[in-house]
Amino acid sequence: MATVLLVEDDHVVRDALLRSLTDLGHTVHATGTALDALRRVAAEIPDLIVLDLGLPDLDGADALRMLRGITDTPIIIATARDDEVEIVRLLRAGADDYMVKPFSSAHLEARVATVLRRTGRASRVEPEVIDTGSLRVDPGERQAYLDGTALALTRKEFDLLAYLAARPGRVVSRRELLEEVWRQPSIGEDQTIDVHLYWLRRKLGESAAEPRFLHTVRGVGIRFAAPA
Repeated sequence: MATVLLVEDDHVVRDALLRSLTDLGHTVHATGTALDALRRVAAEIPDLIVLDLGLPDLDGADALRMLRGITDTPIIIATARDDEVEIVRLLRAGADDYMVKPFSSAHLEARVATVLRRTGRASRVEPEVIDTGSLRVDPGERQAYLDGTALALTRKEFDLLAYLAARPGRVVSRRELLEEVWRQPSIGEDQTIDVHLYWLRRKLGESAAEPRFLHTVRGVGIRFAAPA
């Protein structure tokens, strides 16, 4: 996990990014101004900064230069500006990556992971092992164990289980699963999730009618819950 400083003045966008980064397991500190961001970095340097350009007190490009004067922490620019000349200028000024809004949480996850890995901070974002007692999911090993026995899961079955298990008690929609696990837009009917859930449930010793871990919330999505 990493400590992320999110600098975004739009509270709707800030809340969405905060939720996405937190769901990825990061510790996130959010602010809406450049000056507050500079104060926070001076007091405690984060592992990563996600910086908007349209800030109310200082243009993000100026904030980038000032941040670069006090830290070499990787900085991802997240903005609606898509001018190529501006992008090149900011990258040369010290930005490590540049994302044009709007973007999906899957896109954000990939960029964050890439920047942290490239800058030598990947070890801080290693996903935590999920252990419910009877079920253990180890993202580092990409292996799941049920009652101490390793499960023979396909790559996508493991991805699906790990994503759900990392969000216990929360109902995850089919749309979110398609976007975050399958990395594809949620357009039209797709039976992929149903097929993978069927085989995953069989390997977990359960069914949709008699769930052990994966509970269907009809018309909403899937909720992971360990047996009491």
